[in-house]
Amino acid sequence: MNEITLELLERFRAQEAGRKELKTLQAAMAKTELKDLAFIPAAAARLNGDFSLELKTRGVTWQQKSGRCWLYAVLNILREKLSETLGLDKFELSANYLSFYDKLEKANNFLELVIENAHKPLNDRMMEYVLGGVGDGGYWDMATDLVAKYGVVPAWVMPETWQSTHTEKFLKLLNSLLRKDAMRLRAVIAAGGDAQAEKEAMLEEVYRMACIAFGEPPKRFDFEYRDKDGVFHAERGLSGRSFYEKYLPDALDEYVTVTNHPTHGLPMNLYYVFHYMGNMANRDVINLNLSVEEMEELTVKQLRDGEPVWFGCDSGAYGDREKGVWDPESLDYSGLLGGVDFSMSKGDRLESHDSFATHAMIFVGVNFDEDGRPDRWKIENSWGEEVGKKGYFVCSERYFRDFVYEVIVRKKHLTEAQRALLAGEPRRIQPWEGDWL
Repeated sequence: MNEITLELLERFRAQEAGRKELKTLQAAMAKTELKDLAFIPAAAARLNGDFSLELKTRGVTWQQKSGRCWLYAVLNILREKLSETLGLDKFELSANYLSFYDKLEKANNFLELVIENAHKPLNDRMMEYVLGGVGDGGYWDMATDLVAKYGVVPAWVMPETWQSTHTEKFLKLLNSLLRKDAMRLRAVIAAGGDAQAEKEAMLEEVYRMACIAFGEPPKRFDFEYRDKDGVFHAERGLSGRSFYEKYLPDALDEYVTVTNHPTHGLPMNLYYVFHYMGNMANRDVINLNLSVEEMEELTVKQLRDGEPVWFGCDSGAYGDREKGVWDPESLDYSGLLGGVDFSMSKGDRLESHDSFATHAMIFVGVNFDEDGRPDRWKIENSWGEEVGKKGYFVCSERYFRDFVYEVIVRKKHLTEAQRALLAGEPRRIQPWEGDWL
């Protein structure tokens, strides 16, 4: 293995000495945020303006310092359906309610995976994956599984707490507890003991922690509201399930996750499933891997049909949070750092772990150029109204193609050939082969 020599460093020094721009760039970067220096206002200005196709939505939500974007994106779609049905101008569903059960289900799944893999050494790939712990993040399928099992409640029924909106420390403590429980379970199983009885006692501790941090979900509540015409309505004694079944029947049926992962391990036109750490036990994430052109066509179809589109993207790639812009052409990192070329194919970025889905939001609009092709997309985010344009963001067509990795569409929008793929037997992949949110 060759080491760096002093002679090599001298060659580097001589080569860089001829670059007159280095001192100017060094001076600029000494006291200024790199992203702000790379931002190109004229390029970002291309993304200004209204949208050819734009859906009305009822306000921006704020996940604060938590990783619950995937839940907010699903709840915001449900909110639109419910508000339309009930004639409400503004409404919000409780993310904290589903967050409570999300932590409990993740803990149960963690412990079940420990039991299932107890015979494997701790340095086995699966055990290393499991002991990586649980987080706030998740997929569309996880959210819909939670809704189907526990329903939803209005935001005021189970409001946010400091811990639900600032989850880092709670998650660290939860993972410490779960790893301790994992070691205990492995010892119990090795001694021939009752692992399920041990697991139940462990889950009760997680339940207690969640009640203290997030509040205990209500068993029953009254739903009282005035519609946009001023008429008062009241429904008594609802549960989360009965509220969902009454006001949002079948709202999440008939959707499929369409991914664009152009990697060697996931070929195009592949129907695949995997079991993720955040899933409920015995539930999977289900995906259909298609070309980016097909993914875009399906997104436009659903928007034309009057329905927002949940999507997962890499929010850390070429974005400006304050201005609400995602666009590779609006942030010149290459020029700022001396012409270094950062370009990679989408597949290479995924396979090298340089990029992956880190955030979920909803598309609520698209603009078409003079040839009828999309050139920018309107996004409803969950980062509050203080960023972007009162919480709404925009991304370019290039960003969509390079950094949007999955969208959720109704199966009715699929072509006949795409629906035929779902009729076949899915390929099961390892959880670490899927994208991450």
